Amino acid sequence: MASKLKDAVEIIPSSEIFVGNPKAEVTITEFGEYENEDCAKANDVVKKILDEYDGKVRFNFRHFPQTKIHQRSMKAAEASLAAAQSGKFWEMHNLLFENRRNLGTTSLKLYSKEAGVNNKHFLDQLIESVYGWEVRNDFEEGIEKGVKEVPAFFVNGELLKGKASYENLSKEIEAALKKSKKKAPVKQTA
Repeated sequence: MASKLKDAVEIIPSSEIFVGNPKAEVTITEFGEYENEDCAKANDVVKKILDEYDGKVRFNFRHFPQTKIHQRSMKAAEASLAAAQSGKFWEMHNLLFENRRNLGTTSLKLYSKEAGVNNKHFLDQLIESVYGWEVRNDFEEGIEKGVKEVPAFFVNGELLKGKASYENLSKEIEAALKKSKKKAPVKQTA
């Protein structure tokens, strides 16, 4: 009997996918989903934050699909992870938000091509829910961290209180930057 293990593929989880400076003092993590209007607006805020705080922040998007409200959010999340395996997570991420009202499986395949994903098994992987467990892991981690609605932002592990606006996020980033400067090691002189 042939083993399916030889077909097993190491999956890059969303917890390891960042944009921005890998050594940044501030890590922003968002739990969100692709059909939600507030998450789409927050994506624009994040782009501005990454631009304004270039080199000082890194950003990680985690999946928290609201499947009772948005039936296509789960497959969209899986599609972003499928794209991540080809190094195209952020391209797909932005396309999904731009096209959040049209996230059917066939459309997801078209967006993957537009994002530059060159995976002839992309559609099969979506149909077989190859990345479903990774999305589920994000969702469960969000529940453990107290996420109740999206978008939910964490700045260096602390839940952002209030609306996910540029003003609120930048205020938290500034506070986190000040905190990290205070913790900077003092040079010892001999």
